[in-house]
Amino acid sequence: MVGDRQGWLRCLLAGAVFVVGMTGTTLPTPLYPLYQEEFGFSELTVTVVYAVYAFGVIGVLLLAGNASDSVGRRPTLFWGLGFAAASAVCFLCADGLGWLYAGRLLSGLSAGLFTGAATAYVMDLAPPGGQSRATLVATAANMGGLGCGPLLAGLLAEYAPEPLLLPFAVHLALVAVSAVVLLRLPETVRDPRPLTAVRPQRPALPAPVRPVFVPAAIASFAGFALFGVFTSVSPAFLGRFLHVDNHAVSGLVVALAFFASTVGQFAVGRFGVSRSLPLGCAVLFAGLAFLAGALSAELLVLVVLAAVVGGVGQGLSFRAALSAVAAAAPVDRRAAVISALFLVAYTGISIPVIGVGLLTGPLGLEEAGLVFTGCMLVLVTSAGMYLLRRPVRTGER
Repeated sequence: MVGDRQGWLRCLLAGAVFVVGMTGTTLPTPLYPLYQEEFGFSELTVTVVYAVYAFGVIGVLLLAGNASDSVGRRPTLFWGLGFAAASAVCFLCADGLGWLYAGRLLSGLSAGLFTGAATAYVMDLAPPGGQSRATLVATAANMGGLGCGPLLAGLLAEYAPEPLLLPFAVHLALVAVSAVVLLRLPETVRDPRPLTAVRPQRPALPAPVRPVFVPAAIASFAGFALFGVFTSVSPAFLGRFLHVDNHAVSGLVVALAFFASTVGQFAVGRFGVSRSLPLGCAVLFAGLAFLAGALSAELLVLVVLAAVVGGVGQGLSFRAALSAVAAAAPVDRRAAVISALFLVAYTGISIPVIGVGLLTGPLGLEEAGLVFTGCMLVLVTSAGMYLLRRPVRTGER
């Protein structure tokens, strides 16, 4: 019993470090309108700045997605915290667009290291038999951290001085505290190898993982695509068309999507993994429909409903996807397999976002959003039908 308590304490502390790491990745979200005023760039530039982050994540997942399996969880997470600190410094020094690109790229490198390594670390630290709960801790920490970023930045930008500086100074302090916490946690990889052992690997999946990976990846792509658009262009839509100039409200709307995702993740235990994947797609469909309605009718209540309902759907599908692939993966390949899933997810968070940015010029922000919504509705419908015909088979409930 004492060992279980100690194991869960370590698991939760690792989850807290995960939260801090992911908070920095969405911290600039409600600040983009301020940066547009400061530096005078377009909506397309906003989406490119945002997508630079996703490309950083994808690059790390491709080049070093298996790093923590080789060198250990803690060294990988220390590198992740280092990149997060460097990103915060870039934003603190920002006096032009180049600093924003650099800060977002470094933030992407941090997230790329954290996604696979921190998820595997949280699961490693859990007591025996606690993998399902540990998966919830990991996914809740991931999405909860992503939600804390816009909420924290929005509150500080609206109610505290120096809105483009204070959020990043606070995050830098949190990163320092996280490094101290990480120093006190044990390494879970046996016989870690030196950094030179890390080699770029083409995405490859062990044979036991392949049957569950495809449907899990489809659902993850769709859910992250919705989040990508919310975190990149929703502050501009709220300000320009709904006249919501309060940065705290703008940050809260975005944060609601991520917090609702955590609620959806809790529901997986009730519905089971195999049913949660198609159910998540169905709820995502409803969230996208609310988003289409919000773009057409310009109603704040529909934006909020799109955030909450879409977030729940993403949480259902994402936790089920992660549980399925983690359960099927060999222990010594777990971080690499998880990283492959995140690679697909972050492709969803980047490519559609750039597409919206490109369409904003000729079509306008509302019409570009509607085109995106239509494409995602088709994808989510296809994914749901695929999952109903070929349900994921897993021993977990």
